[in-house]
Amino acid sequence: MAATIHPTAIIEPGAQLGTDVELGAYAFVGAGVTLGDGTRLHHHASVEGDTVLGRSCEVFPYACIGGKTQDLKFKGGRPGLRVGDRNVFREYVTIHAATNDGDLTRLGSDNVLLASCHVAHDCVLGSHIVMSNGAVLAGHVQVEDHVVIGGYGGIHQFCRLGAYAMLSATAKLVHDLPPFFIADGTPAEVRAVNKVGLERNGFTPEQIDRVKQLHRILYRDGLNRTQALERIAAHAEASSGEFQRLLTFARGTERGLAPGAS
Repeated sequence: MAATIHPTAIIEPGAQLGTDVELGAYAFVGAGVTLGDGTRLHHHASVEGDTVLGRSCEVFPYACIGGKTQDLKFKGGRPGLRVGDRNVFREYVTIHAATNDGDLTRLGSDNVLLASCHVAHDCVLGSHIVMSNGAVLAGHVQVEDHVVIGGYGGIHQFCRLGAYAMLSATAKLVHDLPPFFIADGTPAEVRAVNKVGLERNGFTPEQIDRVKQLHRILYRDGLNRTQALERIAAHAEASSGEFQRLLTFARGTERGLAPGAS
């Protein structure tokens, strides 16, 4: 099926459009852009820069995808943005290209970013992420799969959010949020296990029990981080997927793990 393009849409020479692409009134597609099959740009939506959107993405009015980094260290060149399939970007979402020549901001597939969210330069996002209205990621943030970020949550540059974690609405994250946990507050502290999120994603009672053990060791047993991680590594369940995921995440931290609530 051929593309459906409103007569007022602007497609710069060099842009590549897949089959079944739909462009609404005054939509803009820049010269370096590739749109995957079935992708839809609503009226006044913009995709620009060295940007590739996968299949069946949907960009709502006034969103700007692939715009120039706001990083003042930008020196020119051709940084870009790569986005997977079936992503939804609601009104006024902004996602910026990387800063350095040849570098990329990256998003996986099946993500939903609600109105006015912002993803800054050089961020790396996985798949099945939900960002509620007004949530913002500073530069170089990493978000693993199945993370939920509440409305107006703010994440400091270089922070990481582990898989199946949740950051509450209006929280400010300045450390790494380990997988499986909920953080809240300003600055954000780990408050609980993301039990509902884990259940919704098919975790068994046995898996959730292991996550509860991790939470207790890290945040309830009065251990410092080194002691807690040593206990986790020596635990009888240390070879399980949940224990290994947390250990791998913790070993990669540079900003430190988010503290527990006092």
